Amino acid sequence: MKQPLIEFRDFTFQYNAQKKPTLYNIDLTIHEGEKVLIVGPSGSGKSTLAHCINGLIPFAWEGSHTGSLKVMGKEASEESIFSLSKMVGTVLQDPDGQFIGLTVGEDIAFALENDSVDQDVMKERVEKVAALVDIESHLHAAPHELSGGQKQRVSLAGVMVDDVRILLFDEPLANLDPATGKQAIELIDDIQRELGSTVLIIEHRLEDALWRHVDRIVLVYDGRIVADTTPNELLASGQLRECGIREPLYLTALRYAGCEITPDMLPESINTIRLEGCRERLGEWYRSVPVHVSAPDTPPVLEVKNVSFAYASGGEVLHDVSFTVHEGEMLSIVGKNGAGKSTMSKLICGFEKNTSGTILFEGRDIAADTIKERARIIGMVMQNPNQMISKTMIYEELALGLQVRGMPQEEIERRVEHALKICGLYPFRKWPISALSFGQKKRVTIATILALDPKVIFLDEPTAGQDFKHYTEIMEFLRELNRAGVTVIMITHDMHLMLEYTNRSIVFCDGRVVADDTPANILCNREIIERANLKETSLYELCRRSLDVEPNGFVQRFIDYDRQVRGI
Repeated sequence: MKQPLIEFRDFTFQYNAQKKPTLYNIDLTIHEGEKVLIVGPSGSGKSTLAHCINGLIPFAWEGSHTGSLKVMGKEASEESIFSLSKMVGTVLQDPDGQFIGLTVGEDIAFALENDSVDQDVMKERVEKVAALVDIESHLHAAPHELSGGQKQRVSLAGVMVDDVRILLFDEPLANLDPATGKQAIELIDDIQRELGSTVLIIEHRLEDALWRHVDRIVLVYDGRIVADTTPNELLASGQLRECGIREPLYLTALRYAGCEITPDMLPESINTIRLEGCRERLGEWYRSVPVHVSAPDTPPVLEVKNVSFAYASGGEVLHDVSFTVHEGEMLSIVGKNGAGKSTMSKLICGFEKNTSGTILFEGRDIAADTIKERARIIGMVMQNPNQMISKTMIYEELALGLQVRGMPQEEIERRVEHALKICGLYPFRKWPISALSFGQKKRVTIATILALDPKVIFLDEPTAGQDFKHYTEIMEFLRELNRAGVTVIMITHDMHLMLEYTNRSIVFCDGRVVADDTPANILCNREIIERANLKETSLYELCRRSLDVEPNGFVQRFIDYDRQVRGI
């Protein structure tokens, strides 16, 4: 039997700043060579569990504990964070926050330099691990110039170079496009098979994380482990939905059709699930659901005409881009990392100036408008919350923009409190922003813009790092804003968001618009999917394997039915 590498025994942990424990009576054993997926809603304690393992607790966040936690046979509380880092390598959800070196090679070598490893040995080990994660051709590049997927590979190489036996991934898919996220899961799987490492993955995107087999799923809820079992047992049980975790879309479709999900069906993956006995029910359900797709009939609010852009330091990033956004629309902009999506939003908000072409707002050329003038009508929530935050306390951050506009204090308080409640942050209103997680900081920036009441709101990855509960709360609020007349444009890698909440998607690839269609049509078009680094929805594969109908029609019916069931 393989030896246990991580052992929690009746382990309870409480932060010094909190009145109640975050973890209660945890009993968990992870053995050598296992791959374990840890899931749970935000605030459930899963990140705290991980931070106890890698030593960030209690060295970065202080608190008290009872019970025992052993890592590779050693009591974690008696070890230094340095010694724990030699056993557990952590890859963060935000790779930019993990970089140290000026080049990829320097960054990977950082741990070896700390250990005064001989230069020749260091070079050999860096090259070996870089080849293992397929980043060896970028050793002389600056880490911040790489794509999201490449950054993840550098971060992984940086922890692997120290020969750690346990690899801990904290939401590795949060900032990656769908295809790159799929490649990241494949890379983690390959590394684990090659090195025999023990792998722990914390991830909200359950369906994507299960693209490759995991041995167990640990479900954390309200500070306790409520399930520790195989993926097939957990997916068939219904516990995920009870705890507010999104199950894979193909399982939701099967449940809508009245199919019973059992562990014997192997529901872990759309590629392995047994569909015998489900086809007839799926067909009946498909034929019973009408399709409702309506084109926008409102006037244009935003028109981008033949826009091109080039940074002073490089070549052209956007090439002759044209599209129209109609008043009151809620649409998604998708495409691979580096396709030009965020750059386009910066041009519209005035952070950059297009080199050619025209941008119109309600028919008026806004080329001469300042950033401040545009901000009165167009709100922008950036992908990285750290780029937007300027105050120490949460309440102060939300109030800043309203104060600059000279709004009365009573109205400021009303707006700030309303935005905090909508974004699930009201209990933290007196907290310092530095105490928040990446996902919570994201919600702060969304709340800050929502408080300003713009006509058009741009959101760059609004749901990255959010669990299903907070994802739904944010999206429902955005939908309510949209129903009230606010135009909502979302740049996203989340195919669920694209399907559930938007009737139209604009696809960017290499600085050009390559598609402008319904999400169902786009995610059933293999040419567009491959070109733009998207990922076929599992509904496509479910339809292909079970019904003799057009997949885009099946996907559209699922979208319409799901919206009806969820009341969105």
